[in-house]
Amino acid sequence: MSLNIAVDAMGGDNAPVAEVAGAVAACRQWGSNVILVGDAGKIQAELDNHQTDGLSLKIHHASQVVGMEDSASDVVRKKKDSSIRVAYDLVKQGDAAAVVSAGNSGATMAAGMAVLKRVKGIERPAIASLMPNLEDQTMVLDMGANVDCKPSHLYQFAIMGSIYVEHVLGKRRPRVGLLSNGEEEKKGNDLTRETHQLLKGSNLNYLGYVEGGDVYNGSVDVVVCDGFVGNVLLKVSEGLAVAIGAMLRREIQNRFFARIGYLLSLNAFKAFKKKINPAEYGGAPLLGIAGTGIICHGSSDPVAISIAIRQAGESARIRIEEKLAELL
Repeated sequence: MSLNIAVDAMGGDNAPVAEVAGAVAACRQWGSNVILVGDAGKIQAELDNHQTDGLSLKIHHASQVVGMEDSASDVVRKKKDSSIRVAYDLVKQGDAAAVVSAGNSGATMAAGMAVLKRVKGIERPAIASLMPNLEDQTMVLDMGANVDCKPSHLYQFAIMGSIYVEHVLGKRRPRVGLLSNGEEEKKGNDLTRETHQLLKGSNLNYLGYVEGGDVYNGSVDVVVCDGFVGNVLLKVSEGLAVAIGAMLRREIQNRFFARIGYLLSLNAFKAFKKKINPAEYGGAPLLGIAGTGIICHGSSDPVAISIAIRQAGESARIRIEEKLAELL
């Protein structure tokens, strides 16, 4: 039986167009049950553009919207009827099993913590992101929720990431690495050195320090870092993917034989584009809250939203927060 997924229909750059289209696609493709939360009139107007007969789609009205310019505290103190806050309220009440939002990530995390609270023993929830590697995917966390971290925070990030990768992605004994500026133990700073000692003494499958390139070569399944470093890594990766695509197009357009080669390799180029497309990975799990939340990129298209909805359902079914609480 499918679980209800509450979608913040007013979050994101393309709301509610992308959210509604993504919800329709998820219901049609995977049989998802979706509750679209936000301005009922605007949501219904968008739904009228789609064929929704037989789909499990509901609307739950929320009168307020959290914008990208709003502070995270606004959703807690001033906007208690915002679409993201109401979506988490539905989870707390048992009417939904998970939340998906492409809105303000800080507000999304604040709402999750305010409504669902943290898993007992977790000091800081983390935003995790799945990134493509030569084999399949690497989970990196934290990606921006916690700029200033203590060694205990990074240690807990490693536990959360390992549990998610094992139970959601199905990898037994995930390989965990600590992001640093070199693999030698003398490298790093005070934060990484102290965290390194904690992880060496854990029961995790800890490999030691890893470098930036290890995120993509398939040698590790979970990479741990503070939110400042993680967010820089994410933005550089996104920018590099766009730049590579632009450079390839320019070279192909400027060279006759390159155009012929492109036509002969069209299927390979399509597969590569799909591999590096962030939309194919859905959203970033918010780990450490006592429930399931998926944070999508603000510019997420319907494909990304639909995959995030499926991802939310899979995570909620496994109940990651309960498995995490058992280990802490």
